[in-house]
Amino acid sequence: MVNVEDRLYEGIAQQAGIAGCTLVDARMVRTGRAVALQVFIEKDATTAVTIEDCAAVSRQLSLWLDVENPIHGAYRLEVSSPGLDRPLKNLHDFERFKGSQAEIHLHGLTQGRRRLQGELLGVEDQKIVLKNTEGRWTFALDDIHKARLVPQW
Repeated sequence: MVNVEDRLYEGIAQQAGIAGCTLVDARMVRTGRAVALQVFIEKDATTAVTIEDCAAVSRQLSLWLDVENPIHGAYRLEVSSPGLDRPLKNLHDFERFKGSQAEIHLHGLTQGRRRLQGELLGVEDQKIVLKNTEGRWTFALDDIHKARLVPQW
């Protein structure tokens, strides 16, 4: 998995907004020789993403990508909702999904742990707070390599 550069990410976010959606995440994924630009969108907290939303964002992005040409080489564009195990990317996400189960992967070790799972308690003093059976954990956003919601069935 390759991170999408900031300039490209900002352009994708702007184009998703024009189509009435919000960018959740974007990444370049390589499978063998094939490369895909995966774009994950949402509407708002109460409105589900429809196939029509994905198609609208895909059309808008395709036009923009054809004009700007920010990606060298062939790739496939994939637009979808983030799903139940959506990534958590910013402080707003961690606050919005307070009370949900989450899995957090850290850049380095914290008290001997690099991966934690538990209940999100939200954001306090610009720090993410998570509670599990081992206690209460607090992290700066920069300490987190990746985080996602854990669906409860």
